[in-house]
Amino acid sequence: MEIAIIASDRKKELMTEFCMAYQGILSKHNLYATETTGKYISEAIGLNIECMLPGGQGGLEQLSSKISYNEIDLLLYFRNPLNAPQYNEAEHNLLRLCDIYNVPVATNIATAEALILALDQGSLDWRELVNPRSEQNRSRGNRYI
Repeated sequence: MEIAIIASDRKKELMTEFCMAYQGILSKHNLYATETTGKYISEAIGLNIECMLPGGQGGLEQLSSKISYNEIDLLLYFRNPLNAPQYNEAEHNLLRLCDIYNVPVATNIATAEALILALDQGSLDWRELVNPRSEQNRSRGNRYI
């Protein structure tokens, strides 16, 4: 599975602790993150993460693009709604695309834990059918229509 990870500045430590707690599960999957979040987690616990640009410099848009092409199966986005601007267009678009393409999203640790446990139990395996980069679709030569 392809998992995107994003954390607001005040949530990076919490995201790192979360990734540390579920390192065994996360290490079995392909991870993508905005640059600062990805480096923070990689340096702290050693997970292999493909980093995009920093969130405010196009990283959210890069991940949105991957979601548009059904190349992301799960989004973990720990955000700080108390200090966030009222309307962030890039964030809004990212979450809107997850709704359009049925990408499970966690915006807090409680939901993230539920989704990671569901991932580990195989409850999110249906995403393999729609992701053109999934092992299942590459081995069969299937194309997403």
